[in-house]
Amino acid sequence: MRASPFRWDFAHHANFNKFVEMKFGKFILTSLLLFFAGIIAQAQTLQVAAAANLQSVIKALGADFKKQTGIEIQPITGSSGNLVNQIKNGAPFDVFLSADISFPESLYKAGFSMDEPVVYAWGNLIVCSRQKLDLKNWQSLLQKGKVKKIAIANAAIAPYGKAAEEALIKTGIMNSVKPKLVYGESIAQVNTYITTGAVTVGFTSQSFIKDADKNAKLYWAPVDVNLYTAIQQGMVILKHGKETNFENAQKFYKYILSPSAKAIFTQYGYHVQ
Repeated sequence: MRASPFRWDFAHHANFNKFVEMKFGKFILTSLLLFFAGIIAQAQTLQVAAAANLQSVIKALGADFKKQTGIEIQPITGSSGNLVNQIKNGAPFDVFLSADISFPESLYKAGFSMDEPVVYAWGNLIVCSRQKLDLKNWQSLLQKGKVKKIAIANAAIAPYGKAAEEALIKTGIMNSVKPKLVYGESIAQVNTYITTGAVTVGFTSQSFIKDADKNAKLYWAPVDVNLYTAIQQGMVILKHGKETNFENAQKFYKYILSPSAKAIFTQYGYHVQ
């Protein structure tokens, strides 16, 4: 009988097993290192829920904060009311920068933040348009036929929308301009309506003038601060931040109240103490 051409080399087999075990071990080790590196990076990155009016200033603040501390922030912007709903539904945000003080106060009372909110800036309401209009006399202008549509943010979830409604009511023109009102879900949507020319005029934050595309020529005028409740913008460290990223959350919290952050807020049209 002819011998089988196949011959098993047990020594070779043992060496092959060691080779596989070594390579597989390295693969597992590398995978674990990458996995834990990802967790560490995620922990280092702060998840910051920021009101829509902060859309551009939060980028400048984030860059300055990273330069000073090496810590990166991931901003999530939206109307303050919508962000509060997300937080209450378990969104993993570490710090909340609101466009008012009442929304962060509601989170504190409901147990979603560690301390009462602190005011980090005061916002300013303006009227704004792509058209060269008599915006200084906006009360009479808005009632004229040349103004077809007026954008304001949803007052229920956007503090600047609430301020706009207060100004319209206090000047006594709400009923006459109401058919012209176009509501945005956030101040960011209002800003889009203004820059695209979808509306004739819009009520927005003064920071928008700094935010806007330099190619979009804008005309604006401030709304008398006596026509609306002061827009106190509040900040809190959230329960998630306390439990998972407290040290970095505290650093960012203190940074927002620092002179360097206040200087940036001032550049974007906010008042600070």
